Amino acid sequence: MLERSHIQSTGFRNVGPEGARTGFAVRIRQANYRSSRLSLIEGVDIMVDGVLYPAETNSFRLGEREYSREQMDEATQTRLYVGDYFTVLVPKPGGLSRGVHLVGSAIRYRHPYFPPEFQPAIVRNERHATIILP
Repeated sequence: MLERSHIQSTGFRNVGPEGARTGFAVRIRQANYRSSRLSLIEGVDIMVDGVLYPAETNSFRLGEREYSREQMDEATQTRLYVGDYFTVLVPKPGGLSRGVHLVGSAIRYRHPYFPPEFQPAIVRNERHATIILP
């Protein structure tokens, strides 16, 4: 079951082999009020303990498929439904330290029915989450 917060505590973890972590992952609930095409998400900035990890350097996993920022633009037939979640993979050699971290996200949605001057719509969220394994 997904949590109310966009940032899900169950998907916050280090990635890569133990002792050689390549980064960390943040699971995020689809925050839009209706389904959306993956190509309409301009990116997801992640902030952990005051350090910004910009969308341009992060990759995006939906199901078993991983997308770069550029590949997301081309995924015009891939949909995110209300209640879905996706994972943002953030490159950070060594990963994050074990313990509680303040995690923030800024999802940049493009809505085809909004005038261009109001694009993108940025949905922000912040919460504390814990890394169990270093």
